[in-house]
Amino acid sequence: MEHTSTLEKALRGVAITCVILFFMFPIFWIVLMSFQTNETILRVPPSIIFDPTIQNYVALITGRLETSAGSLEINFMSNLWNSLFLSSASVAVGLILGVPAAYAFGRLKFRGSEDIAFTLLSFRFAPPLLVLLPLTIYFQQIGLADTYFGLIWVYQLIVLPLILWIVRGYFEDIPADIENAYRVAGHSWFSTFRKVALPLAMPGIAAAGLLAFIFAWNNFIFALVLASADKQPVTVGALAFVTASGIQYGQVAAGVVLSILPTLALALYAQRYLVEGLSLGAVKG
Repeated sequence: MEHTSTLEKALRGVAITCVILFFMFPIFWIVLMSFQTNETILRVPPSIIFDPTIQNYVALITGRLETSAGSLEINFMSNLWNSLFLSSASVAVGLILGVPAAYAFGRLKFRGSEDIAFTLLSFRFAPPLLVLLPLTIYFQQIGLADTYFGLIWVYQLIVLPLILWIVRGYFEDIPADIENAYRVAGHSWFSTFRKVALPLAMPGIAAAGLLAFIFAWNNFIFALVLASADKQPVTVGALAFVTASGIQYGQVAAGVVLSILPTLALALYAQRYLVEGLSLGAVKG
């Protein structure tokens, strides 16, 4: 019996190791590529033994890309800042609008509430190309085309339904008796929401905000169509590495590494809230 248990643990360890290697190997290879030249990357067969270089990162930071056809100016760091600003501002607006709405949908049952909530969620299901044409026309007419405000507003199609539905579930899992007891003591609805419901749901709100930030950060199509080069995020700015002289694979890899660092740092910082928030409500007693 003990032998079987030991064998089981060993097989489980091997299986977990294989899964980790399967998912982590592409990231490991991208990191290696970011320290290589195009000639080293394209050699056959590929090798993990090479002379490392930091020129790919230097090109991104300085904004000057050297190709066989000459020097090319790129705005990668500006695109990185745009991604950070657009994602942060979109999540902030989404939380301001979505958290009170989620509380209302979770606590106040009124006629048509489920239909309204599902309609908002359907915006998340709709393909971006479905709304891009009318949005482009409307934005040009009202002056929101190629503006940060316009992009942040459009990003709510990604952020707001996600926050609304995730946070709503956490508010529903909070026992209503706690809030009722606080209201009986003479406190207002807003005071109950701010001092009781919000602190109890904070892990879930943090998890929803982090997931919304990642989805907003990874968006491509909205910024590609609705913004010019000086306002485009890093997902669109990466197209600059596809030049007339070929694809600059080393700079692409370095750009990938730099672009995932903010979301990785945020996930590591907020992992306690993320785990607690995603597990909230998993067990009801």
